[in-house]
Amino acid sequence: MIDQDRLKRNLPLILWLLLGLVIVPGLYLVGITSIGTVNKLGRYMTFALVAIGLDLIWGYAGILGLCQALFFCLGGYAMGMYLAHHGGPEGIIDKTGWKLPACLFVVYPYKVGEAPGDAVVPWFWKPFWSLPSTIFLGLFIPGLVAFIIGYFGFRSRVRGVYFAILTQAITVAAQNFFTMNNMKFCGTNGLTRFERICLVGHEHGVDVCQKANLSFQLSSDSLQFSLYLLTAVSIFGTYVLYRYVISSRLGRILVAIRDAESTLRFSGYKPYKYKLFAFVLAAMTAALGGLLYVPQMKIITPYNMGAERSILIVIFVAVGGRNTLSGALVGALTVNLLYDFLTSFNQPIPLTDLIFPGGLTFAKTWPIVLGLLFLTVVLGYPDGLVKLPSHFWSNIKNKSNLTDKQKPIG
Repeated sequence: MIDQDRLKRNLPLILWLLLGLVIVPGLYLVGITSIGTVNKLGRYMTFALVAIGLDLIWGYAGILGLCQALFFCLGGYAMGMYLAHHGGPEGIIDKTGWKLPACLFVVYPYKVGEAPGDAVVPWFWKPFWSLPSTIFLGLFIPGLVAFIIGYFGFRSRVRGVYFAILTQAITVAAQNFFTMNNMKFCGTNGLTRFERICLVGHEHGVDVCQKANLSFQLSSDSLQFSLYLLTAVSIFGTYVLYRYVISSRLGRILVAIRDAESTLRFSGYKPYKYKLFAFVLAAMTAALGGLLYVPQMKIITPYNMGAERSILIVIFVAVGGRNTLSGALVGALTVNLLYDFLTSFNQPIPLTDLIFPGGLTFAKTWPIVLGLLFLTVVLGYPDGLVKLPSHFWSNIKNKSNLTDKQKPIG
């Protein structure tokens, strides 16, 4: 006999397996869906990874952190530096024998082929030459930053809106840091000019990828499809890991921290340790999203680190449903697909031309639409979109039971 509770608990995971790993790949393989659509869904799913991490710390531990976009970009910049090493035209070779990435030309404004003494690859770019070290550092650095923020913040018992303001301020400061040209992160232009993923070791040189014959063009449909599958599998693995954490003793302690942190502290626990673990785990999950986002989007800029980006992730979780995990996935995909659908219309919204010259398009009014969606869900359906089907079914059952009770006997 099927365990109804277990089936209900694992239903989001089953539906995701069908949609993400069966239906969408199947539609692409038979030619119904284009690779552009698959690529778009892959990028949206990287945002879902960030939202799932936020759901862990906000929905279960009660920590509203507004720095998830920072961790996302730290992972994204790690992958961007790796891709920049192996992309762009054959240009400047510095005095140490390293090829200067094309996106750094904005920092070193010299002509291709020139090699001034100060045009050198920054030392902190060099560890990102190989893919294994890029993946390791792309997860380790955001985790370390989250550990530092969380350790001092949670030890000082900073929580609630104060912690949200603190993390938002750190994110804004980091964004300003990355926009400065002399920091060698390519300023507001960001990292771009990506061409291939090169599976090489620590050897460096201009033609290593061609000699090793281990490079894959980012523009190829097969690689973009593989990146989509990798993102879908990452969401599956993240969901399973988070579900295990939540169902364990650690998960119950996180919920206790959310509901009664002072009581838990008086019971002999040290809540900051558990909060720190969850915060670091969520940061590394966001960084994983950044690592997967960049090769699919082929660019990463400080704009992705903006304050509105972190707030948008909060909206993903709120719209989909807090403390559900699956709600973060539903919210991220719903909001992004709605944005893509509405902004595809270039015609003005009817009647808006009576008030505004030339009318307004959905692209211009998207912040208003997003705000209305957020208010509608939060005020009308506080449990989020993911709980709507169960609430609808419960109402039908209640009405059916009420009707049966009102029927005359005999």
